[in-house]
Amino acid sequence: MLELDLSADIQALRSTFGEIRAVVDVDALTAEIARLSEAAGAPDLWDDVEEAQKVTSALSHRQAELKRITDVESRLDDLDVLVELANEMEDEDSADEARKELAELEDIISELEVQTLLDGEYDERSAVVTIRSGAGGDDATDFAEMLLRMYLRWAERHKYPVKVMDTSYAEGAGIKSATFEVDAPYAYGTLSVEAGTHRLARISPFGSADKRQTSFAAVEVIPVMEEAQEVEVPEGDIRVDVFRSSGPGGQSVNTTDSAVRITHLPTGLVVSMQNEKSQIQNRAAAMRVLQTRLMLLQREEEAAKKKELAGVITASWGDQMRSYFLYGQQLVKDLRTGHEVGNPATVFDGDLDGFINAGIRWRKRKDDDD
Repeated sequence: MLELDLSADIQALRSTFGEIRAVVDVDALTAEIARLSEAAGAPDLWDDVEEAQKVTSALSHRQAELKRITDVESRLDDLDVLVELANEMEDEDSADEARKELAELEDIISELEVQTLLDGEYDERSAVVTIRSGAGGDDATDFAEMLLRMYLRWAERHKYPVKVMDTSYAEGAGIKSATFEVDAPYAYGTLSVEAGTHRLARISPFGSADKRQTSFAAVEVIPVMEEAQEVEVPEGDIRVDVFRSSGPGGQSVNTTDSAVRITHLPTGLVVSMQNEKSQIQNRAAAMRVLQTRLMLLQREEEAAKKKELAGVITASWGDQMRSYFLYGQQLVKDLRTGHEVGNPATVFDGDLDGFINAGIRWRKRKDDDD
């Protein structure tokens, strides 16, 4: 006789979900959606395109956040019904379906629980991610492209919209750098734990001696800042270069010189954009990213100064934070959290949630200790 008892597991999930719901404040979220919906319905909304984009983007994010909550509520209720049905009908297929649904809900609620830890000033914003190859020649540029695919696959798994803003291809394999935007609620808070230096160790496919090669790539994550205009950048502090967009191997993909590269002369920061339709759009996008980087740089310098005055110096996010071993033991290990996976192929295919969730919990503990 079939007797499926998941009551304790379901009750534990409901308890955790109740705490999440309280933190999210569904009533306030619903009110915010109503306010934004009213603003989005204004007949003169698109008279100011920039403001309209802010309103519609904020509305989309809030609606997605609320949908995640309501979907979990509905699935928990359905799970109760499914368990009851399985027991009444003594249906093993329904019992298996209930166990599978329980496991999926455990994963989803765990992710939502981690999201409640994202309470930084910009955590709820979308993210702009830049990957740059480091030391290691062709292996490093190939590694940078592997990381790009990894993050794009991660976003695809979560159905997050992604826009690749710029790609600089290497003369040999892979890419020198790439910049892309992930347009999703809490994308910055989530992906910011991926910032730092990544290291790959493998038998090089580009050498003839079958020797182990170590290569590096840097990942930078910044929030999308619609209000970045608060950082003033004098025209005399920048150099703007216009060039023709290019694809792998240097082939032209545009018929006009619409790509833009902005160099901030005092700091040496460089931002390139080539995937918008016009030179004006590329320049505007590049300036927005540059202003955000300058604002964050200023804040980092202020924070570093405070720590120096207090006599406390800690490792920066630019230090090596994860190693990928593609020979011998086949392992990916985060050096901050200790989280590791023995199947690098799944990680490079976008299975990053374990690393990201461990990183968010690690950062929260670190912030609390500080």
